Amino acid sequence: MAVSTAEAVHVEPEDAPSARERLARAARHRVTLALAPGVLYLVVREVGLLVLRLMADRWDKEVTRALTSWDGQWFLGIAEGGYGNVPSWLADAFRRRTDETPLAFFPGYPALVRWVDGLPGIEAVDAAFTVSLVSGVFCAYGLHRLGQRVFGGSYKAGLYLVVLFAASPMAIVLSMTYSEATFCALAAWSLVGVVERRWVLAGLCCAAAGLVRPTAAALVLAVCAAALVAIVTKRDGARPWIGAAIAPLGLLGYLGYVAVRTGQWDGWFAVQQRGWDSRFDGGAATWRFALVVLGDPRSVLELATVWFLVVAIALVVLSVRRGLEWPLIVYGIGVLAMDLGSNGLMNSKARLLLPAFTLLIPAALALARRRTTTAVAVLAGVVVFSAWFGAYAITAWQYAI
Repeated sequence: MAVSTAEAVHVEPEDAPSARERLARAARHRVTLALAPGVLYLVVREVGLLVLRLMADRWDKEVTRALTSWDGQWFLGIAEGGYGNVPSWLADAFRRRTDETPLAFFPGYPALVRWVDGLPGIEAVDAAFTVSLVSGVFCAYGLHRLGQRVFGGSYKAGLYLVVLFAASPMAIVLSMTYSEATFCALAAWSLVGVVERRWVLAGLCCAAAGLVRPTAAALVLAVCAAALVAIVTKRDGARPWIGAAIAPLGLLGYLGYVAVRTGQWDGWFAVQQRGWDSRFDGGAATWRFALVVLGDPRSVLELATVWFLVVAIALVVLSVRRGLEWPLIVYGIGVLAMDLGSNGLMNSKARLLLPAFTLLIPAALALARRRTTTAVAVLAGVVVFSAWFGAYAITAWQYAI
């Protein structure tokens, strides 16, 4: 006997997933997507630390000592004793020390370390590593958000940007007791605020970044310039005014504090020049350094540093040609200009490029348009190189980074 259409009953195959199973799979998928930026960042950094352990054994160095070397000791000293009780053995580049020397280091990162150190059972070194680790993860999510929000961006581009940042040539400092991870996290979220026109977020994160590193000057420029355009075009009401007013407070506040402590309006710059011969010379010293190194390479690190600077300049051109949002270009150029224009320690220039992460966005977007296998192969090579170079910089290389 025939069964009419109205009477037909749809029977799912026995192996078809139930509604509950489908919901569970969807939930797991959402969790995976949410965790991916942080997990990728941690995996890349763990690869760097594994290679560091191998290099440390080769050069008979202790891993913890390598990860707390150079400026890391200053930050730990300030975190434990404040500016007035830094260990007496710490000195500037000329092996000198005055009461003003510790003021060369901004207070934001050591303040966070000191707060975490106040928790039961946590020592200063562990607190410093924790702050760097958590900051790096927060930065990863900020970068992923940027990779999605820029013109032509996508979820995949955001992930690739996270990997490129975590595998930057001197990304090893993200795992050290240095302030770069904390600064980059604040800068990334400040720029997210700019791109999404969330001006209070942009201003608050920018102000906080100004207490962490002097590189915040580039961030202040980008945030205030973007806010000014919004004000002139009468967009977003009073919020751009608020963001622009808040943004420079951290940087100006600390520079003002050092000016009062030293009795000089340019006190922080004077401390830098006296202690590390660091001042802005328009790039003359960098140019001389590049010519010497390219003409007669003296080390892998110095030669690589020059080429990293060349690549950074090429990335600026690529960002402009790609049509990257102009505040992100302004920020990247600002960071690069501060690095190129300073006559400070030439060996630090690769590290000082790390906050210029916006220049990596075009590369992330380009990789997102390639086959996944191609992108993974390229990124794997970058991760391996970064792991080796970072380990080399703090084990085989015997000078400050």
